[in-house]
Formats: sequence, C-alpha cells, structure tokens
Amino acid sequence: MEVKKKDNESFESLIRRFSKKTVQSGKLLQAKKTQYHKKDLSKRAQKVKAIRRELVKDKKEYLRKIGKLDELLAARKKITVKRVK
Repeated sequence: MEVKKKDNESFESLIRRFSKKTVQSGKLLQAKKTQYHKKDLSKRAQKVKAIRRELVKDKKEYLRKIGKLDELLAARKKITVKRVK
C-alpha cells in the first residue's frame, strides 16, 4: 500500500489518509484474525502424540505406585519434597 504526500498536505493528514486506506483494505483485520492460528497436526502426528502421552501417563502411575515419583520430581526441580504422614 502506498500513499504519496500531496502538495500543502500536513504530515498528520497524510497519516490519517494512510490509516483510513489500511482499514478500508481489510488487510489489518485479516492479519489480526490469523495472528494466533496454528496449523492442525496431521493424523500421524496426532497418533504419535497420543501414544507418547499414554506412555508418560503409565510411567508416572508406575512410579507413583512404587513411591519414586516424588524423588523424580524433586530431582527435576532441584528441591526437596517433604512428605507429611
């Protein structure tokens, strides 16, 4: 989009004219609509993600059952976890 300054036109009116043209073109509205749009994952990627999620869930459940989940989380966060009995 190009706007050229007319003779005896102030900078403010030039900016106002440019802004009006931008709004009328609809490009700004279109850009705002698609700003945060993410492309959908392919079916294969969805399946892989679901399988990984299940494996992680199963591993966490196993570690929780044998009582080592707190140790793993503490090692990751580098903090000590105190259990209250």
